[in-house]
Amino acid sequence: MEAALVPSGEKVGSVLRADVEVGLEGIEVLALSAAKPLRSPERVEGRIEVRGTPKRAPDVSVILAPGSSKRRRDDGEGRDRRERRDKRGRGEGDAAAPDERGGERGDRPRASSGPRRPGGRRPGERDGRPARGERPGVPTSTVHRNAMLGTLRPEQIPVAEQLLRGGLQAVRQAIEAQNTAAKAAGKPPVAGDALLAMADELNPVVRLAEWKDRASVAQTAGKDYRLRELRAVVAASRTLNLDEDGRAMAKALQEALDQRTTALREEWLSRITNALNDGRVQQAVEASIRPPEPGTRCPAELAVRLAGAAGEALSAEKAPEEWMQLLDAVVASPVRRNVKPAGIPDDEVARQAARHAAGAVPALAKLLGLRIPPPPPRRVDAERRFSPTGG
Repeated sequence: MEAALVPSGEKVGSVLRADVEVGLEGIEVLALSAAKPLRSPERVEGRIEVRGTPKRAPDVSVILAPGSSKRRRDDGEGRDRRERRDKRGRGEGDAAAPDERGGERGDRPRASSGPRRPGGRRPGERDGRPARGERPGVPTSTVHRNAMLGTLRPEQIPVAEQLLRGGLQAVRQAIEAQNTAAKAAGKPPVAGDALLAMADELNPVVRLAEWKDRASVAQTAGKDYRLRELRAVVAASRTLNLDEDGRAMAKALQEALDQRTTALREEWLSRITNALNDGRVQQAVEASIRPPEPGTRCPAELAVRLAGAAGEALSAEKAPEEWMQLLDAVVASPVRRNVKPAGIPDDEVARQAARHAAGAVPALAKLLGLRIPPPPPRRVDAERRFSPTGG
């Protein structure tokens, strides 16, 4: 540092306060000043000390959050549900009781073979709970699932219901739960291998019925169906063994997806072009950051035009704040490496911003007199931050 910065009267070993500036070339000391003196010991002379028995706080403090107090409703349905749960815990369940189709439950998972739920629903009909592959807030249908269940043999229905609840993992968990209850009641375990073999055989049929329900909802909703969900349905069709009806549904959904994505791409390019035509360079650059699809790119001609307009707008005559706002948009844009700024405003803050952005915009290094541009900064995925299509 320069010797003139050291205050007069300071000696070797003195502690000083330094104001520094950190840049690409290193650390520059701007000023030195005397350090803040230590606080003098507090004087206690002449004070009266009050002594007494301190108050002891309770050993346990309980604070109830607003609205957190919950009271279980003791209606008839709740009591029946708790009684059934208590019976199962004592091994007094109806493992060998005849079901609604006649006969005993045998080797089926007990958790899936009980009577119908209130209202006559089966698990495939989903009494308010989303099935496997469904998401809350997305319209659902159970037409194909119910039709699939109606074609199965009686011993296959409980296994298919478990597959609808959670796939093969749900079947394994139901078998384990039933074996645990049977062991506690002194009964023989169920034939788990046979049930798993049946589940493997039924799984493709169940998955196809689930997909058809989602596909039918997507077809019925049309443009009101979320683009993200439509992509998921189309992608799921490629993992299934579709029948003739399923292939027709998949083809129709793929065409609808292509039409929507093409319309969004044209609308995105139109926003960029109109902004450039009107001289709104910053709006055009910001629009280029948010493509409708993660892999969508600007046409070469439009990208060259956008980079040239952004370079001309980044001139030394522009106000420093506006220049830095445009620079931030350029750094996040897909044409950042082709932008050649016309100049840098005569402002230290703007020059510092240019130094930081020189790695993403290499043309700034030449304006700053840097022979080698610094490495580009870490970029945040713009496609995740901005999602104009809801997809």
